[in-house]
Formats: sequence, C-alpha cells, structure tokens
Amino acid sequence: CGLMFTPVGPKVLEYNVRFGDPETQVVLPRLVDDLGDLLAAAAAGGLPDHLPVFDDGAAVTVVCASEGYPAAPRTGDPVEGLDNASAVDGVTVFAAGVGEHDGRLVTAGGRVLAVTGQGSDVADARRRAYAAVAELSWPGMQVRGDVAASPTAVV
Repeated sequence: CGLMFTPVGPKVLEYNVRFGDPETQVVLPRLVDDLGDLLAAAAAGGLPDHLPVFDDGAAVTVVCASEGYPAAPRTGDPVEGLDNASAVDGVTVFAAGVGEHDGRLVTAGGRVLAVTGQGSDVADARRRAYAAVAELSWPGMQVRGDVAASPTAVV
C-alpha cells in the first residue's frame, strides 16, 4: 500500500496490486522464495505451509518521471545512462514508460523508470538508489529527492 506518515500516524493513500507499481518493485527484489512457485501454488488453490521469506535488508524505490507527469507527460526524449545506473551495486532498474526510437530508449509515458536500491538498512538502500538515479538523464526528468529521507521511514 502507499503510505503517508503524518504527525498523527501513518495514513493509507492507496492499495496497489500490479507488478508494475513502485510499491511492488520495492518489495519483490527482497523476496527470497521463488515467486513463480508461490504464484503456481496460489493458482492451484493452495499456498506453501510457510509465509513468504524476505531478506533482512531494506529496499528503496525512486521513480524517475517525464516532464508534465502526471497530467501530460512529455514523450520521445532519449534516456541516457541506463547501463551505468544498472551497474550500481544492489540496484535494479525497472522500465515502465519507455519506448524505442531509432535503436534508442526514449520516454513514452509518465513514470519512465523506477530505480530500486537494496542495502543493509534504509539509509544504505536509499544511497544506492539515488547513486543510480544520478547516472540517468533525459530532458525534463523529474525525481523526488525526499524518498525515504525521514528517519522514521519504514521500507
């Protein structure tokens, strides 16, 4: 779920269940169990006799969006630095609003990329995610700089 921490406690903003949502992209990289096995068991009407196992670390996902997102995202801008961002240790880059033009990756929607950093704690995961984000660029790229910045952030 999407949460917002307020002075009176956490508030649920939304529930998301699609694999392409940032809320999923921050959770699944920590899954130790085989997702395919869990999904097959659920489809067959049963689940394993244990809860899914996740690693003990933390993960932080930062969304990189196009200019104009969410109302009217700009498209067609070449995305630079994907190889360098993907090479940052402990990082997975998820492509969402992307397309291809003349053999190059270009923006094709609002949420262009989601960058998930994994680390021993939230601060480490955040550092890795933003190190990878720093490698990315396209005209009008928008990134929130405060993701998981709060010392009370739970990721």
